[in-house]
Amino acid sequence: MEDPKLEIAPKKYSGESTVISLRITKAMLADIDKIAAETGRTRNELMTLGLEFALKHIIKIIDK
Repeated sequence: MEDPKLEIAPKKYSGESTVISLRITKAMLADIDKIAAETGRTRNELMTLGLEFALKHIIKIIDK
């Protein structure tokens, strides 16, 4: 049996951060808080991960 390994990928974005404001529904915030509690991550970490995922997988549709 192989020894377990902790794999940590480098962060895609680094450097100075900035603060933004985001307006979301109370229901969405409740879902984020539930996942944060279950995973031991902060709201900020979860929203950053979600935005990174969206940026990687977004499909741009441009009207011609």
